[in-house]
Amino acid sequence: MKKISSAILVFLIMVTGAATVSAQETSDPLSAWRPAFDPSGAQYTYILSNVSHPGIDGIGVGYRIRDKVWERSEGRLYVDFRPLAQLGGERDVLQKLRLGAVQGMMSSSVAAANLSDQLGVVNLPFVVDTFDKLDRFRETPELWEPFRDSALRQGIMVADITGYGPYGWATTTPVRNLEEAARVNFRIAEAPVNTDIYRAWGLRFTVMPWPDVPQALQTGVINGLDHTPIVCNLTKKFDIAKSFTEINYAQGLFVHLVNKRWFDRLPADLQEILLDTIAEESAKSRVATRRQHDEQIAAAKAAGVAFYSLSDEEREKLIEMAAPVFERWGARIGPDYLDKVRATLEP
Repeated sequence: MKKISSAILVFLIMVTGAATVSAQETSDPLSAWRPAFDPSGAQYTYILSNVSHPGIDGIGVGYRIRDKVWERSEGRLYVDFRPLAQLGGERDVLQKLRLGAVQGMMSSSVAAANLSDQLGVVNLPFVVDTFDKLDRFRETPELWEPFRDSALRQGIMVADITGYGPYGWATTTPVRNLEEAARVNFRIAEAPVNTDIYRAWGLRFTVMPWPDVPQALQTGVINGLDHTPIVCNLTKKFDIAKSFTEINYAQGLFVHLVNKRWFDRLPADLQEILLDTIAEESAKSRVATRRQHDEQIAAAKAAGVAFYSLSDEEREKLIEMAAPVFERWGARIGPDYLDKVRATLEP
């Protein structure tokens, strides 16, 4: 009997232990992205923050950068990537980035505009609004370089950009026209350019940090999101907001920001490895984002999400109503630069 009791006890301990490990893996949404190496011996650490989920390719690229930099630097530089708002909301992390408490940040472009007005050019409505225009913007030096260098006065470098698809409206009720849009309270990002856009459009909005969105959507504080299909599907916002209106007024971007004081203290070879790797992996990610956009729309439709488009007339109305935004931001961005961006990107 003692032997049987001991066997049962050992079995229960094994089952309980396995269940505990399984529960820990389930409770850790980043378990699949743990490094396959021990970073404790690194000479330099680059803490890189982001607020959203690495299932979004434009964010998951942070892990690919981590692994490639580790390999190329032979373990000297560790990219400590921290997605899912582990270090706080975007405004908080931007402040930490300025101070050097965080060395890097993949910031949403709407939040990055708080650093420099010129970074807001990509958020203006119907300017960089397609994947093709985004590629032309990044590949044209006279457009990219002023954007890249615009935050240097703040001590911040722009290393590159990745994306998360074109913006539209995820809502709890269908929005097929502007009359229906006027009944929605949209969550928008903590960014001055977005505030100006929604005021010009005459729509209700609430400025809200991204980590606060799930509860606000569930409780009805908001009933719409200004965001992209990729983000809404992968972060389960479509579980509640089951309608999406494809406005396609801007490309959602992550701007890879680097604290320049920290960067300048890196050895020259590690500087080159870091920047080259960010550029290579970001370019691959921009290609992958096109594919992920189509895949996530198909998945959302299969799950019962309804997709709508505004008529050409109503889309033109949004463009006309946004005229004050261009007047105000043209003065802040620089009218010559804004005119060059718009003229270069026009089909």
